[in-house]
Amino acid sequence: MTRWLENRDAFEQAARWFTSVVAEATGRFDEPGLGEWSIRDLVGHASRALLTVESYLEVPAATVELSAPVEYFASILATGVGDAAIAQRGREAGASLGDDPAASVQAMSERVLETLHKTPEDALVTTPVGGMRLIDYLPTRTLELTVHTCDLARALGQTLDVPSLPATQSLSIVTGLAIEAGKAGLLLLSTTGRQQLPFGFTVV
Repeated sequence: MTRWLENRDAFEQAARWFTSVVAEATGRFDEPGLGEWSIRDLVGHASRALLTVESYLEVPAATVELSAPVEYFASILATGVGDAAIAQRGREAGASLGDDPAASVQAMSERVLETLHKTPEDALVTTPVGGMRLIDYLPTRTLELTVHTCDLARALGQTLDVPSLPATQSLSIVTGLAIEAGKAGLLLLSTTGRQQLPFGFTVV
């Protein structure tokens, strides 16, 4: 399997898992989701991982400025976008899903996946932190979808049945971010049962 096919398949598995978990949230969208977000808000925020693929492809970048998912996330973190702005975007995205969020997410997912199957891997996208090739940008969306579907499944009391390809790709990016941030030692010790992570530990 080529890297492009692997990246596309990982994203597709993540998108289909997200869609299936959202379907289980029907009737519960006003319940608590994550932090100050309701389940609807959380779904709205996660759905942006689908929509940005579409919208960023509509504005092709002139040059490639970022070449890897870890570099992308490091650049995003450096912009210092506040939690309040992120929370508000999630609420707005949730509201835009309308009366049937599950159906909206299903339609959105199918539309984006169809676009991906017609788009070459070297298509350029314009992200908030610079131009990227689609093949390099797509794993960032897989990570977002995978982590937030975990959030959603937990809020709904479901098991965290993360598909294998999105899990592998997401953990690889998280590991890279831990190394970039000088936190690899803490991560290694905690995941091998030697110590607990400090409260609030994160690599993003």
